[in-house]
Formats: sequence, structure tokens, C-alpha cells
Amino acid sequence: MRIERTTPRSGIARRTRLIAVSTGLVAAAAIAIPNANAADTPTTFSAAQLKSAGASVLKADVPGTAWAVDSKTDRVVVTADSTVSQAEIAKIKQQAGANADALTIKRTPGKFSKFIQGGDAIYASSWRCSLGFNVQDSSGNQYFLTAGHCTDGAGTWYSNSGRTNVIGSTAGSSFPGNDYGIVRYSGSVSRPGTANGVDITRAATPSVGTTVIRDGSTSGTHSGRVTALNATVNYGGGDVVGGLIQTTVCAEPGDSGGSLYGSNGTAYGLTSGGSGNCTSGGTTFFQPVTEALSAYGVSVY
Repeated sequence: MRIERTTPRSGIARRTRLIAVSTGLVAAAAIAIPNANAADTPTTFSAAQLKSAGASVLKADVPGTAWAVDSKTDRVVVTADSTVSQAEIAKIKQQAGANADALTIKRTPGKFSKFIQGGDAIYASSWRCSLGFNVQDSSGNQYFLTAGHCTDGAGTWYSNSGRTNVIGSTAGSSFPGNDYGIVRYSGSVSRPGTANGVDITRAATPSVGTTVIRDGSTSGTHSGRVTALNATVNYGGGDVVGGLIQTTVCAEPGDSGGSLYGSNGTAYGLTSGGSGNCTSGGTTFFQPVTEALSAYGVSVY
């Protein structure tokens, strides 16, 4: 699935894709006397080798790929969307060289892309995204967080599709590399510290397996679980974002920037991109909100 804003900064919708590589097992050499423990012994890779394997995926530069280290299997899991060819997968393995067996390739349906279009819908000059979390600084000035690929190139923000009700202007933006942005409120609009009725009182990074909830202006509220942390996604066109939360939550175009949180009121992330849709399901990535809060010196309320 692609998530893209109505008019990206280049004027042409850019896709995001993900990639995965198949895990290789090296059987131990046979010996004269049978030894059950010697057969099919998985190769063990060091942290340095896993880091090198991940760097190789980045260097291969195949759009539509995403990768993260799976601490349970000690492999770099590479997820590839439907646009990634077998030749491109072979290119990734070749780039990994001696560490190719440290890669586990997985496929996901649809195309990876940033979920731009437009909790609540927010509108820039020519695209729509979703509001993430309301935040404030130590002086009590109020802002909201959203995706960086939404604030990238955006100045004034509106609360309606007719773009007549100004709510604020972009005060900071970080994309690619990261995917977060901040908008300072200037208009008269409700600014509750909630997400779909859940009172957001803190922020944290979830653990793998955590059940999470996502709100977006296109597809509404959906839940899923965290499958990886510190994932990197190659959206194509040089748009590579790292340190993301990978989940099974679905999302659709326009959900970009929307909030990811727990039922206990903990803010987790901002919707970045992914594949699939909320009919067939998909994979969605989120910018950790703690990084954005630290970068701008703000807190949820």
C-alpha cells in the first residue's frame, strides 16, 4: 500500500517499498560417526556482522525495502514489497557478500510508500495528513506533532479542506533520515491531550510484541502489534528513514503523521509509511515520538 500526500514536494507521487531476505542455514560438515548435534547447526553472526549486513542493504539502495535486526533469530529481516524483483533481491544478497546468510527475506503485498494525503485531518497548501499528538513547551506554548514528510515544504496548516481556517504554521521539520515535524498553533481550535478519547499522559518506546492503536484521518482507528524496532525503510528517491517502529497495524493514504499509542495512554509514534490497506491488512512503520519530543523540547499533555 502506498501512503502519499496529494502533491509531494516533487509534484510526483513517490512510492515507498520494503525488502526482506531469506535466512540461510549452514549445515555442519558430515563426519564419519553420525552426530545429531552436528547437523543443521545455524550459523551464528556477531553484532558487527549484523550491522554490516544491514549497511549492505542500505548500500544496495533498492526502493521498497525495509530492514531490522531480529534479536530472537539474530538475523537482519528484510521485507520486500511487490515492486521488488528477484534480481533486486539478488543484488542485496550480493552486496552483503560473506554476510548474505545473515539476511532473512520476507515478502509483503502492495507497495511501500509514505502515507500522505492527509487522529484529525490537517491540510497544507495542496495535501492532507493527520495530526499526531498535541504537545507543549516549558513556557506553555502549544504545538502538534505530525510526520516530517508532511511538514517538508509546508508552511501554513488548516483544519478544513477549503483551507480557510488556519490552525498554525510549521515550526520544525526533519525528513528524510527522521520523519517528524512540529506545527505551532496560531488559530482557535480545540487542542485536547487525547487520541480518540484516550488521555495521553506519557511517551515511551514500545517493546516487540506490544499491542498498539493507530489513529488516522483516512482509515480511522485500528490496532495491531509491534514486530520490530529500529527498522530502516527505503522509500525511494533518496528518502531513507531509520530508527522506525515496525507493526502489523494497517494504514492508508492520508494517515501520515497520525498517532500510535497504547490503551494505557502512552504515546508511541507518528505514522510514516508502509504497504497494504485496511481491507487486506499490511505493514506500517512509525517514527518514535520520544525522538521528536526530545528534538523540540516539548512534552505531551
